[in-house]
Amino acid sequence: MVLDTDNAVHYHLGKFPPSQLDFGRLLPGLLDATAALARYDQMLRGMHNSEIFLAPLRGQEAVISSRMEGTISTLDEILQLQAEFGDDDEGAATEFRADVIETALYRRALNTAQRQLEEGRPLTESLVKSIHRQLLSFGRGANKSPGEYKREQNYIGERGSRKVSFVPIAPEHLTSGTEALFKLAGDGAMPVLLRTALAHAEFESLHPFEDGNGRVGRMLITLMLWQGGAISAPHFYISRYFEDHKDDYIHRLREVSANDDWDGWCQFFVQAVAQQAVRNLEVAQSIRDFYEDMKQQFIKLLASRYAVAALDYLFTSPVFSNSRFTSKAGIPSQTAARFTRVLLQAGLLETVIEPAGRRSAVYRFEPLMARVRV
Repeated sequence: MVLDTDNAVHYHLGKFPPSQLDFGRLLPGLLDATAALARYDQMLRGMHNSEIFLAPLRGQEAVISSRMEGTISTLDEILQLQAEFGDDDEGAATEFRADVIETALYRRALNTAQRQLEEGRPLTESLVKSIHRQLLSFGRGANKSPGEYKREQNYIGERGSRKVSFVPIAPEHLTSGTEALFKLAGDGAMPVLLRTALAHAEFESLHPFEDGNGRVGRMLITLMLWQGGAISAPHFYISRYFEDHKDDYIHRLREVSANDDWDGWCQFFVQAVAQQAVRNLEVAQSIRDFYEDMKQQFIKLLASRYAVAALDYLFTSPVFSNSRFTSKAGIPSQTAARFTRVLLQAGLLETVIEPAGRRSAVYRFEPLMARVRV
């Protein structure tokens, strides 16, 4: 198919990093975003285990970020896949749509990247390639050179249309382009919010991979903010704002290459961070308050020293197989089985799949899922 590139914006070769930014114009937004992030992070620091409260948000981010690329799934589907099949993608492929597997891979890749950074691995090209390799490790993406930079020119436009809206960097210039990107990403002298803003826009403009660039680029935002010390735990997800303002998001990215408007992009980005930080704070507080309410109910209902351990497991795995609950929650198997019966009778669990033969029952902690669905 012959592509129409007549009206396309072309990559800003030789103009990254920008020669100057208007800090007077950017400062008010930077201060607002920094303050909003600090309030959100203060709440994270006050949690005894932020992973318990905010694990559902990672699944939410996977669904939204993938949806922005046309991959449609639900949080219920990806959590059910994880509950039944774990990392067994071939087994999951017999029961779930390709879109669901792709979204589950996003969630898994983000988990892996965060774990590697926790272990002290720097945010380098090698790490980004490993994220991409896992993201496209199975299904439709497996033939799109997982973990390898593009070797042919790629284009951005509407699916099914010959019209190209953006032409990313050519493969012959990609090595110098990525070197400049990761040099800036590691520049500790630049404020972390500005560094993250510039790096995200540049990554999307380079479009270094054959597929999966948008999803990897949005993961980098969380990873850079965390590694740069803007947040103390890797729980800041911004795809909701980008999806809600998708036209403006795309326009601002295009204006970087079309008119060298880095200031306009940075203003949009810090506004996105500020507003998403407020929203994340509200959601996290709601989940934390709900946890405290449930804690009292579980203690009363289950009448066991394992009651809180059961609650913690359901918060990190709100859709779960009975076999995994009995083996992973750190609770004696007979006690776990009793817990399931009691919680079903109390209406706190709903049955997703009835047990059949060797297939374990799957349950859903509906009160939490109702709060985190997208």
